[in-house]
Order: sequence, then structure tokens, then C-alpha cells
Amino acid sequence: MPVLGWLAGRTVVELIADYDHWVAFAMLAIVSGRMLWESFRPERSQGKEVDITRGLLLITLSIATSIDALAVGLSFAFLNLNIALASPTIGVVAFVVTIIGFKLGRRAGQVIGKRAEAIGGIILLAIGLRILLSHILQ
Repeated sequence: MPVLGWLAGRTVVELIADYDHWVAFAMLAIVSGRMLWESFRPERSQGKEVDITRGLLLITLSIATSIDALAVGLSFAFLNLNIALASPTIGVVAFVVTIIGFKLGRRAGQVIGKRAEAIGGIILLAIGLRILLSHILQ
């Protein structure tokens, strides 16, 4: 999906080159805003565990992850990053983080909980602001 997003971005980069930093910022702000919103929402089902490996929830999470990856690839095109290096790096890092997540997820979830999602949202927003400010202050 990052490669497809990058290809889409390469085709429209000349059309939006003057405001690509705003597009990248907006996409990152939307994703980070969603993460922050979810981190502060009250739990829907207290004490009831949800199995994310089955059914409609799995499909929804898969689509959302794919859209996020597509948006990242689109941002890479706007930022002129090397997709041949970035895409395998994303794959390797995602694999390693997934394995670590499986190993530490339950324990860390009890300690960190929803704060991890808020921290991730803040980091994404900071990255978006950095992109925006680096283009505005040039």
C-alpha cells in the first residue's frame, strides 16, 4: 500500500507541489486526531475482551491499516523519499514491532493502556507540524 500511495502521489505531485506540505500535514493530523479521540473515549465494554482476529472487526482494522499505509506512501511521494528503501524498511519494522507487540502487549497494555494511543497521536501530529513548518519557514 505505501508503494501504491507513492505511485499515486508521483502522478499528482506537480499539480499540488505548491501546497503538498499542507496535504501531508492534513493527512497526519487526521490520523493523529483519530488516535487522540480514541484514546480519550470511554471503553465500550468494561471487562469484556474483544477478539480482533475474527469477523467484521478484523476486516475494518485491515482496511484502516491499508488506508494509513496508502496515506504514508502518498506523503512519501510529496516529500521525495526513496520508496525502494522506505517500503522494505516499513515491512521489516512492522514485522519486528508486531513480534515485540505480541510478546509485550498484554503486560504493557495493563500498565500503559490508552495512553500509548495518545502518545502515538501526539508524535504523528508533531511530525506533521515539522513537515508544515519546514516548508513554511524555507
